[in-house]
Amino acid sequence: MKHVLTFAFAALFVAGVQAQSLSVKGGANFSNIIKTGDDDFKTDFKPGFFAGLGLDIPIISALSFAPEILYSQKGYKTTSTDLLGAETKYSVTSNFIDIPILAKVSTSSFNLHFGPQLSFLTSTTESFEKGSQEYRNTIKEENNNLKKSILGGVAGIGFNLAPKVSLNGRYAIDFQKNNEDGTKETPLYRNQVIQVGLGIKL
Repeated sequence: MKHVLTFAFAALFVAGVQAQSLSVKGGANFSNIIKTGDDDFKTDFKPGFFAGLGLDIPIISALSFAPEILYSQKGYKTTSTDLLGAETKYSVTSNFIDIPILAKVSTSSFNLHFGPQLSFLTSTTESFEKGSQEYRNTIKEENNNLKKSILGGVAGIGFNLAPKVSLNGRYAIDFQKNNEDGTKETPLYRNQVIQVGLGIKL
């Protein structure tokens, strides 16, 4: 996977320099999961961030090819209460390298972009909070059962704030589940993310 990511990053940078359409992207993630067969496990959206690089390669007048490479935090959070009324907060943060392969349809003021996305899992951490106690752990054994690469899709809209600055919003969802045999500790799910951020052309 490291070789694939290194090649993708190098290709993106070289192509961007040659095409003079390289941009820096970053902003906020609001992520949650879509579960399979476990309605009792309620989750909420969890904040995170994303950052990376993107290209804009013109094809015809209003259509361009717009691949990206992003570091992206995903996950979910949930809260439970025991019989004594003590509240426990639990959250999972999964760090991914996302490679969206997008088509972009543009006007002078905004654009629509959509396409497939390949996500590579780099690490997963979990956090427990109960009263003043806090516990954080890097999930290792469970990671062996998680998919390391997941196919998904992206759809979004961008608004031109200035000649080199755009405000972008998008929705991304995994087409594949996180593993094949969800457990009580790690439910069977797909990631979903709402992203809001800026793009700055270099």
